[in-house]
Amino acid sequence: MGDTRPTPIEQAVPDRAGRSLRWRRFPVGPGQRAAWAYTEVVVSRRTRFQRVEILDTVAFGRALFLDGLPQSAEADEFIYHEALVHPAMVCHPRPRAVFIGGGADGGALREVLRHPELERVWLVDIDAELAGLCQQYLPYAPPALFTDPRVTVTFGDAYEALMGAGAGTFDVIILDLTDPGTPLSRRLYTPEFFRAAGTRLRSPGVLVVQAGSLRLTNLDAHLEVVRALRGAFRTVRSYSADVPFFGEVWGFAFASDDLDPASVSPEEVDRRLSARGIRGLRFYDGQTHTQLFALPRYVRTALGEA
Repeated sequence: MGDTRPTPIEQAVPDRAGRSLRWRRFPVGPGQRAAWAYTEVVVSRRTRFQRVEILDTVAFGRALFLDGLPQSAEADEFIYHEALVHPAMVCHPRPRAVFIGGGADGGALREVLRHPELERVWLVDIDAELAGLCQQYLPYAPPALFTDPRVTVTFGDAYEALMGAGAGTFDVIILDLTDPGTPLSRRLYTPEFFRAAGTRLRSPGVLVVQAGSLRLTNLDAHLEVVRALRGAFRTVRSYSADVPFFGEVWGFAFASDDLDPASVSPEEVDRRLSARGIRGLRFYDGQTHTQLFALPRYVRTALGEA
């Protein structure tokens, strides 16, 4: 696939008041950059697997970067994590067993734990040191999430962990991975992996994955993820959410042999959320569910769906 986002550029630029703000500038496509001003480097450390930075940004609060790539930020991480988790969890009639690949920052786990039917969730992330730093420094990753009695946390290779699980083990598989094409995640986006993951799902079952940018000039990685999923599942639906911290609209993919999120009405989404006692969401509800899957024509054309 290849990494779709180049190495960031660091610059110090004075603001109008003459203060020397530090800026993280990042190319997001041909001739285009996103930029974040920050006031403090809270953490800058290389773990065994990746470079971890936690910065206090001016616009988005405390934010996590891995190998220079933006991952999540205090101000709007709820958009990304609610969009990743709840369409799959709500479409499933009774999600009792969930696998999370990646997700060391705890946001996906937090959203999964809102669902009262949940009996067990297995989170597998390769980087124990990253998880510890997130729990220590990110306000949206409290340590209590990881000690919930329904939660098992394993620090290791999510690929090997899922391959070692028995057939029909999970209701929902959530892949909260680094970008398609990055070294740590590359083989978790392959057709072979998706086919094997599908056998680990019960019927009905859902796999959802973050699937890269949906920017007009930067669609290739998303299209490759969707092609790989189509080789493994009967129904594959792309969807998107505008995540301001990423500087672009972000893509996700829902895959299942049994369930189709397009068939679930806004009223039914709201009814299921209410029946499960899920309150306090800041992004996702029935109306948002419908909007997530209403892709612009250029995306549908690229996907062969227009």
